[in-house]
Amino acid sequence: MRVLFVVLLAFALPSSAEEEKCTTLDTIPNVVTNDIKAGIEKHIEDVSKASGGYFPITFDGKDMKLKLVRVHMEYLANLGPRRHFACVDLASEEGNVYDVDFFLSGDPGDMTVTETTVHKLNGRPFYLWREQENGVWIHVDADEASRELLGVVEGTDQFEFTYQATLPNMTEPAKMWVPIPSTDDFQTIKVNRIEVPGKHQILKDAKFGNQILYIELEPIDSGKTMVLHFDVDRREKAVHADETSPEIYLEPQMFVPNNEKFQAIAEEALVDKNGGDLVRARALYDHTIDSMKYAKFGSGWGNGDAEFACDSSRGNCTDYHSYFIALCRTVDIPARFAIGAAVPSSRDNGGVSGYHCWAEFYAEGKWWPVDISEADKYTSLSTYYFGRNPANRVEFSRGRDLIVSPGPNSGPINFLAYPLLEVGGKPVKVKPQFGFQRIG
Repeated sequence: MRVLFVVLLAFALPSSAEEEKCTTLDTIPNVVTNDIKAGIEKHIEDVSKASGGYFPITFDGKDMKLKLVRVHMEYLANLGPRRHFACVDLASEEGNVYDVDFFLSGDPGDMTVTETTVHKLNGRPFYLWREQENGVWIHVDADEASRELLGVVEGTDQFEFTYQATLPNMTEPAKMWVPIPSTDDFQTIKVNRIEVPGKHQILKDAKFGNQILYIELEPIDSGKTMVLHFDVDRREKAVHADETSPEIYLEPQMFVPNNEKFQAIAEEALVDKNGGDLVRARALYDHTIDSMKYAKFGSGWGNGDAEFACDSSRGNCTDYHSYFIALCRTVDIPARFAIGAAVPSSRDNGGVSGYHCWAEFYAEGKWWPVDISEADKYTSLSTYYFGRNPANRVEFSRGRDLIVSPGPNSGPINFLAYPLLEVGGKPVKVKPQFGFQRIG
């Protein structure tokens, strides 16, 4: 951050001798970052009030209505005598997040915005800063960086997907539950074949609408292979509305409690976060990134246990998103869970390492997708993953504590990505193999 401050200081040094004569250190009030934060927040609030609740910006020939997401505290800078810089994220009604640079002038409590420039769209920069020989900093075009190298396919993607598992040795009758992806607004699923031993039927959980393949097996089925093969036509998931009541996603779940512990953590993370649920959700998103470490060792990880994530500050994608969901719900922001698989962007066929999960929160009347564990792995994509999921994914199921009939002896299904197998009424782990072939 120190480098940025020096850069911007050089950019905004007084350009005329007359200004230098009129301004002295004795006449300039001391300015701290909180003063600049207050100044830019007041500007956005005042303009939004005068514009029907939205901050208007015209960019690339389009008039946009934006809402505040966050002020980048790390980039606030006092540039020189009564000159300041702020960087702010603002989101459109469609969920695009614009990183906007503001230059301000004035003293604490009385600042005026002098320049407003859109810097990035969903984390992709339109320009960079470059210093000229005379010390003046100017905008230069940003090089086009490929997000495919970081696992992201934007727009649409089409691929065949194979879900395969070999059954273990079974000495007693067994039952198994396997997710079947469903068609929705962001993916079209065509099931080509279901090859399974034993007897099977397709169930549906009433609360979330998941399709689940239920299989009854005998010891003679030991060592046999089950295969699901389906085509996926997927489009990049963005902010969207649906008919689901958001209130059901405020309810606690088996591994996602709603208690005073999480409420206290959430409230501390939201101190000085002024704004609506978008601002608050972004603060909890950033807090989760800052608090968690992607680490899969020992025991306890991978269950989507918010308590474990909170106490250990580590885990995989299920733990990251369970922690985030718990925090959101304690401050009345509905949030929900989904799980599936992310197919590689850098090749067109082969194996897929395993499942992947993500979350969504509800704000401004819409659902906002987030992928916090991926945002933590790839910092440059942290803005992209706040409001978007790539096209190179397939969703297997959504929600937690799934209830179907017939159901497992163990009770509601925590979440469903890998097969849930019970032999003689006792759980037995089965890890499937995933494969894909991109179409076209």
